[in-house]
Amino acid sequence: MKRRFIVAPEAARDLARIWRYLKKESSREIADRVESVIRSKFAYLAQFPGAGHWRLDLTSAEVRFFSVYSYLIVYRPETEPLEIVSILHASRDVAGILRERL
Repeated sequence: MKRRFIVAPEAARDLARIWRYLKKESSREIADRVESVIRSKFAYLAQFPGAGHWRLDLTSAEVRFFSVYSYLIVYRPETEPLEIVSILHASRDVAGILRERL
């Protein structure tokens, strides 16, 4: 049986911001491609929740991280359905953002 996933509202906003930024700075084609790849990883992570890694340097919360391009998909591997918590550029203050969200 296929595991499902849900995208938290904050993560949905993250993805929309990423798309808008890439469209403005690059092109709609690039924005669409990056969004598509990130979204495809949601289903992958639902199937293989252990694929990511813990980042205790960023948070003690029980979330894993999976890299796609320069972005980190932050998700809760134990939830059913799997919850996508955030999608953040790795150069941002990931620890600070997660402190506010988790």
